[in-house]
Amino acid sequence: MDHDYASAPDPAVVDLALDDNTSLRDEILKLREHVEKLTMNQRFGIHRFAASDKDIRFFTRFASYDVLMRFWALIEPSLPYMTRSLQPINEMFMFLNYLALGSKQRDLADRYGVHQSTVSRIITTWSNFLYTVLGSVRIWIPEEKIRAHLPAEFKDYADTTVILDCTELRCQCPSSLLLQSEMFSAYKSHCTLKGLLGVAPHGAVTFISPLYAGSISDKQIMRESGILSLLRPGMAIMVDRGFLVDDLVPCKIYRPAFLSGRSQMSACEVRETQAIARLRVHVERLIRRVKEHKFFDTEIPLRLFGNINQLYTVACLLTNYENGPLVKAWAKKPE
Repeated sequence: MDHDYASAPDPAVVDLALDDNTSLRDEILKLREHVEKLTMNQRFGIHRFAASDKDIRFFTRFASYDVLMRFWALIEPSLPYMTRSLQPINEMFMFLNYLALGSKQRDLADRYGVHQSTVSRIITTWSNFLYTVLGSVRIWIPEEKIRAHLPAEFKDYADTTVILDCTELRCQCPSSLLLQSEMFSAYKSHCTLKGLLGVAPHGAVTFISPLYAGSISDKQIMRESGILSLLRPGMAIMVDRGFLVDDLVPCKIYRPAFLSGRSQMSACEVRETQAIARLRVHVERLIRRVKEHKFFDTEIPLRLFGNINQLYTVACLLTNYENGPLVKAWAKKPE
């Protein structure tokens, strides 16, 4: 009886202690969440820039964080399971940094706090993954859908199904003289890789060919790319003067007129040439959007040739998800 350590405590004191413990536990949880949030904001990754559409545009070429998240929601269900050094969404963000900024792998490794070999693996994995997932979506649009969304500017060329043009990417010259001659582009005066792009009148990418050696002609790339199997009588394509493919395609061709030895074109030909040039500028804008990915600003090194088709195709396909219409006036007005 001289000691009270064996006696039962006052129930009121126990309740008070339990309340204090619960309060302290809640406070610790809140502090942990706050620390995690601060750490997240300091760490390089998508969440650090979520509040700034301008930053998202800079780092990914996507118009806004909301547009990027909608794209993420589309592809996330198809993600393969694998052991990861980063969160999957940050792996995607890293890959988009690589394309949009042309970032070096060593720089990305430093930014994300991972080994350079990890960066290389992530870039290869995501280029193959997006090439497969986005490539599985049919981008060629049926004639009736194209006509249903035909911009008013095309009213005089309403049967136009696709606007075609070639683009070239500067690449490192191989040491082999034979390969150099195959890859040398007289147009660019440099070794290049060349691809054919098709754009629907309303601005969506509807055809992407593989990349070929830069010496290939426009006619040959039309023959080898697979575009001919998609064309039918009743359709029309719109091309530049260099596409002398009348004997290949089964459809109408809208093309700027040639002088053909004459001193000048007729007034009608001049008007038509100007009209076609105004409409063909949309495929040039699309190509510019692709090349806004700074990855294509520098020479493509030979070591990337095994993966360049995937990187190029993904960059082209991403333009269907990154932005609004090529021409702002074509944006659908709210009803």
